[in-house]
Amino acid sequence: MNSKTSPKYYLLILLLGMMCCLPSTYAASNDHSDAKDNISAELWLNNLSNALQHLNFSTSFVVVKNNQAEPYHWYHGVDQQGIEYEVLSVLNGPRRDTLRRDNVVRLLEPDSQPYSVNSKNISGPIPSVFRQNIDVLTKSYDFVSVGKSRILGRPAQIIRVVPKDADRYGYWLWLDQESSLLLKTAMITRKGHLLEQVQFTYLEITKQLSKSLANLAKAELPKVIDIPKMATSNDFSWQVNWLPLGFKQIKADHHQINLTKQTVEFMQFSDGLVNVSVYVAPSNLTSRPVEYVKDGATIVLTQVTNGKEISVVGKVPGDTAKAIADSVSFRNRTH
Repeated sequence: MNSKTSPKYYLLILLLGMMCCLPSTYAASNDHSDAKDNISAELWLNNLSNALQHLNFSTSFVVVKNNQAEPYHWYHGVDQQGIEYEVLSVLNGPRRDTLRRDNVVRLLEPDSQPYSVNSKNISGPIPSVFRQNIDVLTKSYDFVSVGKSRILGRPAQIIRVVPKDADRYGYWLWLDQESSLLLKTAMITRKGHLLEQVQFTYLEITKQLSKSLANLAKAELPKVIDIPKMATSNDFSWQVNWLPLGFKQIKADHHQINLTKQTVEFMQFSDGLVNVSVYVAPSNLTSRPVEYVKDGATIVLTQVTNGKEISVVGKVPGDTAKAIADSVSFRNRTH
């Protein structure tokens, strides 16, 4: 069944989304008359995963944080041979597109040559875990179905992804009752303060691939580049000794910053829903008090210890970022 909301309501929905508050959502979640409310939160999330993998849809959304909004357009589809296609585009500023055909992702960025990498997911504001098996989150989060609301003119089921500790933030998800697709997400503190949200402004579900995806199916993608083998902790003179429960290392590398030509080492960790990166670089200072900036839910915390600048970047509370930075220890390299 085709279902869509006209883009002419974009501005109105955006303004309402920026003004919304969580307490009104509680009030909207008291109606349990629909039989679908009895479906468990886990089943709703499994339905979301299936929808994100198998439905043909075209949707627009805005990421709202710090009283600013960044708009995106997102296409997804599956052809008769079962091959997935996906396009995610940033609509403001320089053109930035990410295209996926099956397990090949093509990146189009300003001032750089297009290239492709092997991946089954594209990177963007929607966590890729929502199209995977949510069991990877059960160690760190609980899932709660809290009733219904109305988003984008459509009945929506509200699901809370609740952290089991104070070391991370929670998620609220509004899922379309008919298709199980996302209509809205919000990241909140344990006290219920809204940090940032993704408000969908347009949704169309079709039986056939969209024109954009049909063109992607025929396009010649750039050659897949080789990704260097991930570094290991033995390659670095430092290590992270504390992380919240469920976080595991997913990346490690060392490279030069183009602007300063300074070599930086980093490790990236994930609990399945949130990524946290730790960067270490030499500093001309012996020590420096902690500095931090926040962008919505994302914190960038930097401190200098023993002549090393340590930075922690991720969507975690400030206390968590500080504890991670304080846990970094250094050792002498041995060859």
